[in-house]
Amino acid sequence: MLCARAWRSLSPLFRKAHLPAWKQTQSYTATARLDLSGIYPPIATPFTAKEEVDYQKLEENLQKYAKIPFKGLVVQGSNGEYPYLTEEERVEVVRTVRGSLPADKLVMAGSGCESTSATIQLTEKMAAAGADTVLVVTPCFYKGKMDSRALIQHFTKVADNSPVPVVLYSVPANTGLELPLDAVVHLSQHPNILGLKDSGGDITRIGLIVHKTTTQDFQVLAGSAGFLMAAYCVGAVGGVCALANVLGRELCELERLCLSGLWEEARVLQQRLIEPNTAVTRKLGVPALKQAMEWFGFHGGACRSPLQSLTEAETQQLRRDFSSNGWL
Repeated sequence: MLCARAWRSLSPLFRKAHLPAWKQTQSYTATARLDLSGIYPPIATPFTAKEEVDYQKLEENLQKYAKIPFKGLVVQGSNGEYPYLTEEERVEVVRTVRGSLPADKLVMAGSGCESTSATIQLTEKMAAAGADTVLVVTPCFYKGKMDSRALIQHFTKVADNSPVPVVLYSVPANTGLELPLDAVVHLSQHPNILGLKDSGGDITRIGLIVHKTTTQDFQVLAGSAGFLMAAYCVGAVGGVCALANVLGRELCELERLCLSGLWEEARVLQQRLIEPNTAVTRKLGVPALKQAMEWFGFHGGACRSPLQSLTEAETQQLRRDFSSNGWL
């Protein structure tokens, strides 16, 4: 790092070239805002029988996803089993996705780590691998100390140093920690923080976040298909939905219905999605998502250990949750 005196002595053009992309504007105070609105599947990571990343099957999934009107893909989110991948694997998966995906589709890459410095480093690598934006989950190992002060400092430092825009990620079911409302409102003022993926499912909280950040052009994404319609009703701009890995066209249709104000048709479709969504998220999790992907023509396969495949009884329950709603 250059010391402050040496940094100030350099020409403005040199300094600008070494700033994160969001600072490389005339004022250094605003960034061209990416429009996040739309549906994103948080894609699964296929593995071989030896539990190595299966890049061929990943490519085949990507070819199918490219034909669905998604806004983009979330890569290395919770459904990508990112805690079980090495840093090198996480970056290579993002590089593979960017190389395969059409240029008009956004790549949102999960770059969250437990420490701020590690998150910054991985964020830089994800940007270099082709990510358009990064999804940064709340650090949670020391969750008892992760209050608003700690989280504001963490996300501010990450956003200050990120070459690409940052999306906050609150997923209390996995982390045991919800990003506090006051922290979200404070962070929404940062010019390199675009929005929030909120997977908690509290619609009043989502509506309040939208209300309190209206002047900041802050974009909120629903973190699950189970409350997607409700989230649109209170001002969300889209969703990152595990179920979109399986019923992608249907989730995009729900988006269209909501944006068109066709609320009765949207309600009927939303209700048919609730049970399948619950099955592949909080009830049976990633193993269920991967099993459902196999039924719908995608490569899901086994999870990486220690995650286990579904039992026979769980598989039968999963099938009932889909078939009773007319999907199988």
